[in-house]
Amino acid sequence: MIVSAREEASSIGTEILKKGGNAFDAMMATEMALAVTYPYAGNLGGGGFMVYRLANGKTGALDFREKAPLSASKNMYLDEEENVIEHKSTVGAYAVGVPGTIAGIFKAHKMFGKLPVKDVLQPVINLAENGFVVTKKQAERFKKYDSIFKAVNKKDILFTKPYKAGDTLKNIQLAKTLSRISKHGKSEFYTGKTAKILVNFISEKEGIITLEDLAKYEAKWRDPVIFNYKDLRVISMSPPSSGGLCLAQIMKQIEPFDLQSYGHNSLKAIQVMVEAERRTYADRSYFLGDPDFVKIPTETLLSDVYTQDRMKDFSFQQATPSDSIAHGDILGYESTETTHYSIVDQFGNAVAVTTTLNSGFGSKLYVDELGFFLNNEMDDFSSKPGVPNVYGLIGAEANSIAPEKRMLSAMTPTVVEKDGLLYMVVGTPGGSTIITSVLQTILNVEEFGLTMQEAVNAPRFHHQWLPDEIIMEPKQFSESLKKQLIKKGYKINETKTPVIGKVDAILVLNNGFLEAGADYRGDDAASGF
Repeated sequence: MIVSAREEASSIGTEILKKGGNAFDAMMATEMALAVTYPYAGNLGGGGFMVYRLANGKTGALDFREKAPLSASKNMYLDEEENVIEHKSTVGAYAVGVPGTIAGIFKAHKMFGKLPVKDVLQPVINLAENGFVVTKKQAERFKKYDSIFKAVNKKDILFTKPYKAGDTLKNIQLAKTLSRISKHGKSEFYTGKTAKILVNFISEKEGIITLEDLAKYEAKWRDPVIFNYKDLRVISMSPPSSGGLCLAQIMKQIEPFDLQSYGHNSLKAIQVMVEAERRTYADRSYFLGDPDFVKIPTETLLSDVYTQDRMKDFSFQQATPSDSIAHGDILGYESTETTHYSIVDQFGNAVAVTTTLNSGFGSKLYVDELGFFLNNEMDDFSSKPGVPNVYGLIGAEANSIAPEKRMLSAMTPTVVEKDGLLYMVVGTPGGSTIITSVLQTILNVEEFGLTMQEAVNAPRFHHQWLPDEIIMEPKQFSESLKKQLIKKGYKINETKTPVIGKVDAILVLNNGFLEAGADYRGDDAASGF
């Protein structure tokens, strides 16, 4: 089974499984099919993270997060007065980090894949050549970004045509790029013809990525964050993602409470989860960055003594004000415009992959000749410690810019075991709400007995320490519940994020069957056999 942001991507990945491929072959096909059909976040010009669990129980993580170019510097987005220059880290070529996606899918495939790359990529090349059907949500999105595409690229691009729902969109240049990659492998993107076209394009647009930057890029195997919650064993992403550590800390803080008896999305359940989230987000920011550059005190942060101490001042009587909680500084979190897919193959292997360009369509810069958008991932660094990034989140020194450093992230691809067996594969886009959406999906199944689709559909809420408010999906929670929360001193915001996450998850049932949860908040779809 495969669950992703687009039906075509899930179907192509499933076809690869039917041909005898495994989860890692399907990962390559699904990732590239999303680059074709979901250019908003699917990509060749971005990066991401993968967490896996093999059929034999072995687990691991792959970091293909973008890196800062060699000529990047700590103050590159500041003016002479050391103020942050607006839009410099978010729009255009100067915002682009060295892409990691192609390195990631090839590294995973080289280690574990079964089918030849050309067989995996051919259906995707066909999809780009023959085109895909534009959905209603997608047509609206293209229209919304039309003027910024024209402004940044200084001309019309493939996506500025007036597409309507039901139109077919072909991307011939991307088909050609994928054909070359299919033939020559990873080196085509990092040292071949594609690399040269890419670097020429970036330098013409006054960016700083060079052929040396591309040639030096490597995806990196990491040890995942692994922790227990009651009888679950949770395997999630390690730094430079904050996802796994945050998820672990929240779950460890709520473990002593009897959520099940409080009831799903009840006053007491929400209080416990919000207070654990508040304390975790206050902490996380201060310590986290690229582990190749920053020492992270993981053991202390995840120790029972530490996590229980964090909740000792919690009371059901009233909210704990965020300004009373000791903290570091809040780190920059990527935007909500990420994408996630979950795969379980017929051999019992599972992968959870979250991938992004950062903002929707990344830097908005489109490489015509290659057929894809470039990321604006440099904004995920702290341009200046203490100053909010485009998402209003403040950065700490641990996440300052340095050459070849990977920017921090909140992506949380996660695999869950129960009784030693594969139980769930889960993840989502959603910026800082990623962690809490993954948390709620796991708890909805495990504590509240929901099916996977019900768990994904359920209304979501989020707290991230600052601003001191509970973000709630609008019109999803009862007025009486909201009044009770307000009475206890909680502020509620229903306007900030109308959609909290787009979770794509798989649950393994007791009889061995797989159950999908594909999020109705997007065009997400599951495919399986």
